[in-house]
Amino acid sequence: MENKNSLKVGVSDFIALANQTLEYAYPSIEIEGEVGSFKVNQGKFVFFDLKDTRGSISCFMMLWQLRTPIEDGMQVVVTASPKVTPWGKFSVTVRSIRPSGEGSLKKSFELLRRTLEKEGLFSVDRKRALPRQPQHIAIISSTQAAGYTDFIKIINDRWGGLQIDVGHVQVQGSEAPDQIIRALRYFNAQERIPEVLVIIRGGGSSDDLSAFNDELLVREIAVSRIPTLVGVGHEMDVSLADMVADVRAATPSNAAQLVVPDRYEIIRGVRQQVQGLLPRVERMVETTHSDVRRRLENVVNSIEQQLSQADYKVIMLRRVLSELDPKRILERGYALIRGDAIVGAMIEIEKNDMKIIAEVSHVTKK
Repeated sequence: MENKNSLKVGVSDFIALANQTLEYAYPSIEIEGEVGSFKVNQGKFVFFDLKDTRGSISCFMMLWQLRTPIEDGMQVVVTASPKVTPWGKFSVTVRSIRPSGEGSLKKSFELLRRTLEKEGLFSVDRKRALPRQPQHIAIISSTQAAGYTDFIKIINDRWGGLQIDVGHVQVQGSEAPDQIIRALRYFNAQERIPEVLVIIRGGGSSDDLSAFNDELLVREIAVSRIPTLVGVGHEMDVSLADMVADVRAATPSNAAQLVVPDRYEIIRGVRQQVQGLLPRVERMVETTHSDVRRRLENVVNSIEQQLSQADYKVIMLRRVLSELDPKRILERGYALIRGDAIVGAMIEIEKNDMKIIAEVSHVTKK
C-alpha cells in the first residue's frame, strides 16, 4: 500500500536533496577526532578519516587548505561541511584544520619546523639586523590586547617621536593567520616602507598561540622585505613565527626594548664619554700649549740671533765707513787735492791742519 506522505525522487535528486538539507542544517560545523588513514593524492587532494572510540567519518580537503601538518594519530578539530557523495557515501568537506591538545600541537609544530628548517628558513645567515634608531615602524597586533598597550607605553618612554603605523588584527583563532598575512602584505607594498615590522601578542595557551605556527604566515614573514621583529607569548613560548623572524623578542615588552634604544641610557653614555674625553682634551690642550710655547721660544731665539747678527754687521759697516772717512785719511798724513792737473792751473791742497793754494808747474804721467 502506497504512503501518500512519502516523496518519490530519483537517486541523484535524493542526494541533492540530502545535501541541501545538510547545508541548511549544518552550513559549518567543527568536529574533533583522531586522524587516521591520512594521504595526499596527485599532490593536491587530501583524504583522511576522523574517528573516536565509537565512530569514524571520511574527510576530504584541498592540499592548499592544509595550513598545518598532520599525521595519523593526531587529535584535530576540523571546520567542515557534511555532504553525501554522488556514490552515496557520507563525508565531510574540510575547510580548515587545527591540532587539538598539547600532544598534537607539539607534533604538528615539530613536523612543520623540520620542513622549514630543511629549506633554510631559520638560517642565521638570512637574518637581518634592525636599524639602531628607526624613525618609522609598523606594528601588527590587536590594539585591544594588553601586550600592544605595554609595547606602546614602553616605546614612548624609551624613545618617542616615532612614526608608528598599526595594523589591527586578530591574534588568535582561525581568522588570525590570514589577517596577519594581509597586514604583512599591506606594509610591504607601501611606496615608503617602514624601517621595522613588529608582530606582537601577549601570553596564552598553546592553542591560543597556534596561529603563529601557521605555515603560510611563517612563509610570509620569511619573504618580508622589511626587517621583522616578532614577540609572541611569554619568554618560554617559541613559535615558528619567532624562529623565522630576523629578531625574536621574548615578550611584547622586550620587543619595545629591542626596537628602539633607551634615550636615558644614551644620555648617560654621552655624559660618560664626555667625562672620559675631558682629561684627554686637557692633556691635548696642555701638550699643544707646551708645543706652541716651545715653538714661540724658538722663533724668539731665532729673531734674537738674526738681530744680533744684524747688529754685528752694522758695527762692522760703521767701522769700515769710519775708516773711509776723509778726515781720518787726512789725520794719517794724506792730503786732498782739488782742481785740474794742468800746467799753470791753480789747485787746492787740503791737509789735516791747513789748506794750500798752489800753481801746477809740471805734470808727468805714470
